[in-house]
Amino acid sequence: MMKPITTVEQFNEAIAGEDKAIVKFQAGWCPDCTVLDMFIGPIVEKYDTYTWYDVDRDVLPEIAEKYEVMGIPSLLIFQNGEKTGHLHSAYTKTPEQVTEFLDKDNE
Repeated sequence: MMKPITTVEQFNEAIAGEDKAIVKFQAGWCPDCTVLDMFIGPIVEKYDTYTWYDVDRDVLPEIAEKYEVMGIPSLLIFQNGEKTGHLHSAYTKTPEQVTEFLDKDNE
């Protein structure tokens, strides 16, 4: 499952490792985030080489801004403290869009 991140320190720790981390930026009021949550479970299980994290954009707006999260939900991939992938909110509407993004990252 996804581990919640609620502080900048937790975020920095989560993205610092050699293993790839995926951070989902969302907010409780966001309808598209609810839709993503309805289909993301099996994807998280399938792509278990990543560590999955969940950030409420309204709790850590400075992090969202730093990494150019303009829309939600967005999925960002981090490795060694660097952002290596960013699936913008316009492309998180279907399971196919999300898995295609992850498959490209694994090529």
